Amino acid sequence: MDSLAATPGTGPATNPLPVIRPGVKPRRFEDLPTGRALVMGILNVTPDSFSDGGEHAATDAAIRAGLKMHYDGADIIDVGGESTRPDAERISPEEEQQRILPVVQALVRAGALVSVDTMNASTAEKAIEAGAGIINDVSGVKLDPGMPELIARTKVPYILMHSRGSVRSQDPKAEYDDVVEDVISELTSLRDRFYEAGVTPEQIILDPGLGFAKNAEHDWALLRNIDRLTVLGHRVLIGASRKRFLGSLLTTAGKAAPPAERDNATLATSVLAASQGVWGVRVHDVAANADAVKVVAAWQG
Repeated sequence: MDSLAATPGTGPATNPLPVIRPGVKPRRFEDLPTGRALVMGILNVTPDSFSDGGEHAATDAAIRAGLKMHYDGADIIDVGGESTRPDAERISPEEEQQRILPVVQALVRAGALVSVDTMNASTAEKAIEAGAGIINDVSGVKLDPGMPELIARTKVPYILMHSRGSVRSQDPKAEYDDVVEDVISELTSLRDRFYEAGVTPEQIILDPGLGFAKNAEHDWALLRNIDRLTVLGHRVLIGASRKRFLGSLLTTAGKAAPPAERDNATLATSVLAASQGVWGVRVHDVAANADAVKVVAAWQG
């Protein structure tokens, strides 16, 4: 990738803010590569992220991490300011915006395509004004009523993820007659609310919401049936990275593997999902997954 700014931590500058070159044209959604699965890097600007323990909670640390993802080959950087771990407490939209907007602005200035992971229409609107090109919403059935109108008005792509409510009440809702059929039915019902607001099919990206109101058996069933999502005619995003079902799979001596030790398993899910024709994979380890999806594309010819 062409360098758009000095690599953080090298040369005379160590803070990423002054080394981002002004005037770099941000990547647009229309500029994304085709012919392979895309890689979305996960950037949690929170003090309580399940995957990194708040490593990127400070603005400068988040920008450095986002720039590294950009240089490592991330097609999209997904910036979130509110944790969705099961025991997470909700924060106000104002606090969420204080966390993420400086990061969004800096990464857009560096030429990155930024997605914003938010359940709040007010945050989504301010993020779009700051340069974000995609909205990633995990709220599911607890959809902010202002979100469909915003997405219709701004015409940005929107990731619609399956979920059954607040992150603190997911497990009791993990009951399905047929998890694949039920997830598809609930996703399409939510999608129709966006259609009614004027959102076009091309704007919608579907995410089955692995780990959200789902146990490991449900997650594996959804991954085995990715083709039943892709045939709906929308782009499909898979977010398996470091999720609990992978930790359970890698249990040793009765103890699940911690999040930081789930990247190899995540890489396997990315390869398999890419081979099934998904639009993108959402991951923590960008460099390895960026290489992997290119291998899949070359293999398939």
